[in-house]
Amino acid sequence: MEQQDGVYFKRRALSEAGIAYSVSAVLPVILSLIVGVAAVLAAGENYADTDWYRFLSYLLPQMCFAAAALLFFRRSKVSVRKTYCSCRWHYFAVAIVLQFGLMFSLSELNNYFVAFLERFGYESAGVQLPSLDGWYLLPAMLIIAVLPAVFEETLFRGILVRSMSASEWGTGAIVLISGAMFSLFHGNPAQTLYQFICGMCFALIALRAGSILPSMVAHFCNNAAILALTATGYGVEGGWTMPLGWNIGLTAASAVCLAAALVYLIVFDKNHRQKGGVKDGRHFFLAAAVGIAVCAVQWLVVLITGF
Repeated sequence: MEQQDGVYFKRRALSEAGIAYSVSAVLPVILSLIVGVAAVLAAGENYADTDWYRFLSYLLPQMCFAAAALLFFRRSKVSVRKTYCSCRWHYFAVAIVLQFGLMFSLSELNNYFVAFLERFGYESAGVQLPSLDGWYLLPAMLIIAVLPAVFEETLFRGILVRSMSASEWGTGAIVLISGAMFSLFHGNPAQTLYQFICGMCFALIALRAGSILPSMVAHFCNNAAILALTATGYGVEGGWTMPLGWNIGLTAASAVCLAAALVYLIVFDKNHRQKGGVKDGRHFFLAAAVGIAVCAVQWLVVLITGF
């Protein structure tokens, strides 16, 4: 009887994880439409260029993630405390080294991917950030760096990855599937490769550590570094660029760090290794189907309109 109850609990957690993904995908679309209509009525057609709207556009998804996480924990009866459990300190160091590797060497690789798309006429719309001048950087750090590190990691690594692992999915399957869903969720074809590899790496370190805290640190470092560099004018039109020699050296050092972190996590770290495929996957994918469809449509729309 206890074994049957355990199987039922795992299947229910998988279903609830899929529902959480769908809610996180659908709810921002609905709220964005409502806010967009209200913004047009209040501020006119140029509302999208205002800082308050750009801050709000980053805040709304995080509120939706929080709502989906709350729904998951209440319905699935999964322990919140275990989701945010502690881990060995060295995983935080590995997370920082891993993120340094992703930040520069992976960005360079993603640039080649974008160049490949551009050969077929694709034009990336880029990322529209709010003003980062002066004190504006503080709310930007909170909304764009801190909140995603907490709520996105809670959804993707704390709920999805943890539910998959508890249901005895293979480590490789968890890393690939959660990475793909993380990338698809962001709906930006130009960032697909970057988000996919980041999603896989975050899932891997969360699995090895048995905690989402290291991936939260890595996620925060990624977003905070982008904001800090952009605030100084790096990569911005009319701003500054890194000298070629420095860029090559930084990219090489970054690649070494990324390779070292992955070799450690894949080859030497044997914590929480699981062989196998996707056990009871239908329970998850049926529940997540709406979210996957919504994200796929958004991704395709952005891709098509880019040509």
